[in-house]
Amino acid sequence: MSTGRREARVLAVQGLYLYEVRNDCTVDEVLQFDWLSEDERLGISEATFQFAQLMIRGTLEQLAEIDTTIESYLIRWDIDRLARVDLSILRLSIYALLFQQDIPEKVTIHEAVLLAQELSGDKAYSFINGILDTCVKDRRKRGAEHDSAEKRE
Repeated sequence: MSTGRREARVLAVQGLYLYEVRNDCTVDEVLQFDWLSEDERLGISEATFQFAQLMIRGTLEQLAEIDTTIESYLIRWDIDRLARVDLSILRLSIYALLFQQDIPEKVTIHEAVLLAQELSGDKAYSFINGILDTCVKDRRKRGAEHDSAEKRE
């Protein structure tokens, strides 16, 4: 996997976090990466910016479905109680699992764990890994049940 995609994921999490914590922030503002300094912007390729924009836009467009999915895996916990950075990582990762079929599930989970280790608290990576792993197993199970039902017809 290219370093550009890793960097794009960090930018996407930062953008989703910004969108979540700033009530006056619009999607267009997030997609412009105005929170970066000029020096930071110069070190980032256009392809990296484009991939980050794709992930941010896609996540925000599918936010209701993504949050419903996250909530379905929270046991005795409410989505509003999640740390905002953890929520941003989960949203980005669930978006990738549900809507970016060209990215292997293992890559999405691995990247989410790395993002959590880098950007969040000590145990966040374990929590995020657990949610994403359960989501993947459930999707596979539903897919197998669907395939089995089609064969019976």
